[in-house]
Amino acid sequence: MRASSAPTPSRRTVLAGAAVAAAAAALPVAAPAAADAAAAPTHRHGRRHEPHRWRTAAIGGTGFVTGLLFHPAEKALAYARTDIGGAYRWDAAKARWTALTDHLGWDDWNLLGIESLAVDPAHPDRLYLACGTYAQDWASPGAVLRSEDRGATWQRADLTVRLGANEDGRGTGERLLVDPRDSGTLWLGTRHDGLLRSTDRGATWAPAPFPATPTASGQGVVFLAAAGRTVYAGWGDGPTTLYRTDGAGGWEAVPGRPSGSAATKVPVRAVYDARGRALYVTYADAPGPNGQSDGSVHRLDTVTGAWRDVTPVKPDAAAGDGFGYGGAAVDARRAGTLVVTTNNRWSQVDTLFRSTDGGAHWTSLKDAAVLDVSETPYLRWGEAEAKFGWWIQSVAVDPFDSEHIVFGTGATVFGTRDLVHWAPEVRGLEESAVKFLIAPPGNGARLLSGLGDIGVMYHESLTASPSRGMASNPVFGTATGLALATLRPSYVVRTGWPSGAGAAGAFSRDGGRSWQPFAAQPEIAASAPGPVAVSADGATLLWSFVHWDGTKYPAHRSADGGATWTEVATFPKGGTPVADPLDPQRFYVYDTGTGAVFRSRDAGATFTQGATGLPSGDVQFKLAAAPGRSGDLWLSAKDNGLFRSTDGGRTFTAVAGCQASHALGFGRAAPVRGRKRPGAGYPAVFQTGRVSATYDGVAVLRSDDAGATWVRINDDTHQWGWTGEVITGDPRVHGRVHLGTNGRGIQYAEPE
Repeated sequence: MRASSAPTPSRRTVLAGAAVAAAAAALPVAAPAAADAAAAPTHRHGRRHEPHRWRTAAIGGTGFVTGLLFHPAEKALAYARTDIGGAYRWDAAKARWTALTDHLGWDDWNLLGIESLAVDPAHPDRLYLACGTYAQDWASPGAVLRSEDRGATWQRADLTVRLGANEDGRGTGERLLVDPRDSGTLWLGTRHDGLLRSTDRGATWAPAPFPATPTASGQGVVFLAAAGRTVYAGWGDGPTTLYRTDGAGGWEAVPGRPSGSAATKVPVRAVYDARGRALYVTYADAPGPNGQSDGSVHRLDTVTGAWRDVTPVKPDAAAGDGFGYGGAAVDARRAGTLVVTTNNRWSQVDTLFRSTDGGAHWTSLKDAAVLDVSETPYLRWGEAEAKFGWWIQSVAVDPFDSEHIVFGTGATVFGTRDLVHWAPEVRGLEESAVKFLIAPPGNGARLLSGLGDIGVMYHESLTASPSRGMASNPVFGTATGLALATLRPSYVVRTGWPSGAGAAGAFSRDGGRSWQPFAAQPEIAASAPGPVAVSADGATLLWSFVHWDGTKYPAHRSADGGATWTEVATFPKGGTPVADPLDPQRFYVYDTGTGAVFRSRDAGATFTQGATGLPSGDVQFKLAAAPGRSGDLWLSAKDNGLFRSTDGGRTFTAVAGCQASHALGFGRAAPVRGRKRPGAGYPAVFQTGRVSATYDGVAVLRSDDAGATWVRINDDTHQWGWTGEVITGDPRVHGRVHLGTNGRGIQYAEPE
């Protein structure tokens, strides 16, 4: 992918809202003390780097866990894959997940989606990942990562084909498999390019003959499963849904496959019960996770070749109970014991069915479940009780503990140790796509965040999931706006995709602890909620509107807290409003279509054109206002660089030496010691960008002298793919930074 291109935003439902730079809070004057920024260490080539300790803010998953896998021979060794947030290894001693792919950088953002993972049963230290988020031609080809130390270090083999870890079918079984006859041979099923094989432990790959031809659906080989010395392949693009090979010849269609409606369904997953000599296959009428209304479960006796329908409950879409079957796992210690999951069962909520007699009888584990989400309150989704799960397409049974079962949902990982009590087993695994971050001044929240899919959070601390859960009254899906009144920081507003016919905007008078919906909203708000800004004194709201398909609508203004709204005809449609941090009468907006900045000096009632000739054409260019100053604006223009205005947007000047700027924010100024240098006392400026004097690639950077010089504050092991949405410092502590990622949640750090 071109460095100038941004990845498709947000996760499950692609929402093409305009990017928003939330107005930062007014910063207190930096107190003297600590070390001068000039003391930062340098690389041996003279490039400046300041070591930071990076950590991930705790929420509790927040994304689709598409695969879970216990190593069959090594106790307590397990892995998880996600659709956009990389792969993880379970650390049993710490009872938390360890991220394995944070080293993937900006140019490799497309590899943060894990299409599949595989372990070598005979060599527990070996791990393989098939990486590639999108199979579209605008995305980069995929890659296979291989490790000899359980993901601590990696070697990489680039592919010529594209994978689709965040596309339909991402919750199907593993498409990557170590051949059961030879640890040096691996198979990889692709969506559009058939079957690939490696004979050198994943170092090189070549096409392998396969009897089916891919179609436009983009499913291809949906899983590979070993049953003894036989390899089975599920096929998602045609009527023959299951193939096999024993290595002696080519592939063949499995005889006697399920007939009737099952013959046209997609095989979602297959698991082998070695003790019971049976292969179990789950089916659905669509690859999922959405769009399933029918499904079944079938058992193949691998000795006799006989098939049997062992479906726990038949879906009945006509009666309002349509769903598919997805995850499947067997108990390695007990023949005939297995679990399967329903998926897309909204009317009665998805469940796990468990059988101890090869599928003859089933028990729904949800029916007796005692669910504890006290560690991750957001999982209540604004309701009194949490649901058992949704988008359940992955499940695993611990091969060393029959009552330890884990399953992935669209938001987290649940686990049990007794088949009754369930709680998230998700510490360390964070997958949210972060849209907005505000570090308020004073003693309120440590951080406010606006996220893809799960709305807004009030973070009392960053080491525990927010105790209030998702902001409610109303509950939103993806947040589209979050802003704070800088002279009245207890007043916060948010906008987002509403639940059903609910409100799309809300306000808080207590810094985001509690919320009330706007008393009224423009008609377009429900179908095209966009970014919002609030004047420094909290008296004026400006709300812009952008449909998910990119259609832009006129902005609206309210001078009574959202009770009434009027259209602002002179505001560029779809623009992101920015409030002046000191002057309540001033607002700004950058027109991405024309490359012009528009200014208001009457509290947003009218706008007039200011600077022109700026870079244009990209809705993800971002305008931000420096805190504690009036009319001090910064424009991040991606690969066009960084621009600054000190006259309220009349003119802009390129920031020298900055080749790219993707996200920008501000924090507390560095302490001033000794002789005052140019730019001293200016708020710390943070960005994800490229300054070749500091580092050749896109990095996380800080400037303590108004952009004259920069220091890199991340390193090669902390890159997290695409980080171009949002970054902010902290008004209370110099050097503290919060970074939004597209799939690895909120990262935060302070200098070491």
